[in-house]
Amino acid sequence: MKKTVIPKDYKPLLNLYETQTAIGMLKRIFEDEIKRALNLKRVSAPLFVDPNTGLNDNLNGVERPVSFDILETKTEAQIVHSLAKWKRMALHKYGFQPGEGLYTDMNAIRRDEEMDNLHSIYVDQWDWEKVITREDRNTDYLKETVKLIVNAVCNTLDELKKEFPLIPVELSRDVSFVTTQELEDMYPELSPKEREDVYLKEHKTAFVMQIGDLLKSGQKHDGRSPDYDDWKLNGDIVFWNDVLGRAFEVSSMGIRVDEKALDEQLTKAGWDEKRTLPFHKMLLNGELPLTMGGGIGQSRLCMLLLAKAHIGEVQVSIWNDETIASCKEAGIELL
Repeated sequence: MKKTVIPKDYKPLLNLYETQTAIGMLKRIFEDEIKRALNLKRVSAPLFVDPNTGLNDNLNGVERPVSFDILETKTEAQIVHSLAKWKRMALHKYGFQPGEGLYTDMNAIRRDEEMDNLHSIYVDQWDWEKVITREDRNTDYLKETVKLIVNAVCNTLDELKKEFPLIPVELSRDVSFVTTQELEDMYPELSPKEREDVYLKEHKTAFVMQIGDLLKSGQKHDGRSPDYDDWKLNGDIVFWNDVLGRAFEVSSMGIRVDEKALDEQLTKAGWDEKRTLPFHKMLLNGELPLTMGGGIGQSRLCMLLLAKAHIGEVQVSIWNDETIASCKEAGIELL
């Protein structure tokens, strides 16, 4: 089955030079918007971590991290999958207080990613994390934060269109909130991704909530590692993408596990061996701050706001033969 699908009659609106200019502008504007909206401070972040700390993101638990040995230390390091857990440790180490947070440029390698219009083995995102109080661990606080992020995205689009009036993208600031169980109840005959497509075609901007646990059907909407998001207080920010004619995820985020949620989710996932790792022990002992956070895809956002059909138009990576041939046939230049 062909994984790269280029819409009929698609033509990039910006040439390579204009695209690079627009990407730089987009990233500067959005960083300013998101740090102001969420009260975030930029910090430096690791490209690799010690696997024995438990800090690497296990994603769905089956993806293989890129590992290498270090000559000087005679130990192994892993390229990060994301900074989901490292950020929480950093907030603790740096002394951030409730209402304050951090963000960073996260670059990762996901060697087992299946390549298509939205996915490559190179991941670039703004990773952010914020200290919250126990009173903030609720759906209302989560929804208000989602609205702030959506407004930051829409504000960035408005500024871009002043400089590049050819951009035809229209986004809705009106966020529809829906749980994964509600989607299954509405569209039981569809797959999780098909449910999102149908829902977003009507609602345009949505936050799909409660991802990671089993639905009534016994299936999961999508996988989530049990040791960062609270599966009852998380979700994906999804926009309708007119170019691709589908739901388009820009951010995975949520309120993070506290001691109780981590204990429950490790058991559900069959990951009890993680309890002995330094990060997990500190969290189970209540030694880490309560937080919320997420990742906002940089290339994803560039694709959406610049009306691009393939992620290779906004990032440099390595592609399989099928991707290269499909893009060449459509007249798309991969960076």
